Amino acid sequence: MKKIVIVFGLISGLIVTSLMIINVVKCYHNEDFESSMVLGYASMLLAFSFIFVGVKSFRDKHNNGIISFGKAFKIGLFISLIASSLYVIVWMFYYYLFIPDFMDKYTAHMIVEAKRNGATAAELAATNSEMAGYKEMYKNPFYVILLTYSEILPLGLLISLISALILKRKTE
Repeated sequence: MKKIVIVFGLISGLIVTSLMIINVVKCYHNEDFESSMVLGYASMLLAFSFIFVGVKSFRDKHNNGIISFGKAFKIGLFISLIASSLYVIVWMFYYYLFIPDFMDKYTAHMIVEAKRNGATAAELAATNSEMAGYKEMYKNPFYVILLTYSEILPLGLLISLISALILKRKTE
C-alpha cells in the first residue's frame, strides 16, 4: 500500500503543482483571475483522478480484487495528503520568492470586479475590508499554509470518498 500511495501521491502532486505554476504565471501577468480559478480547480480534478487509479491499482493488483470502503478511503486520503502537501510547499516557495505582491494584485482585481458588478459604496467597503483581512493573514506563513490546504484538500477528500464508494468490493 505504501508504494502505491507514494507513487500516485507524487504523480498527482507533480501534475497539480506543474499546472498551478503555469496557471499562476498566466493569471499573474494577464491578471485573469476568474478563468485562472476555473483552470486551477480543473487541474486539481485531473490530478486527483490518480486517487481513483491508485485505489483501483491496489485493489486489483495487490489485494485480489477486494477492498473495503475504509481501506480505499485511507489510500485516497494519503494520496490526497501527499499531493496537497506538494501543492502547499510549491505555493509557499513560489509566493514568497517570485510573487510576494500577489495579494495586492488579487485585491485590486476583486475591487475592480465589485465595481464592474455595480457594487454600492458599502459593498465596496466590505470587499476592501475582507481583502485587507486576507492580506493581513497572508503576512503569516501559518495562515498561508492553512488557506492553501483549504483550497485543495477538500477536493481531494471528496474524490477519495467517491473513489472509495465506487471501488469498494467485499468479494470477487
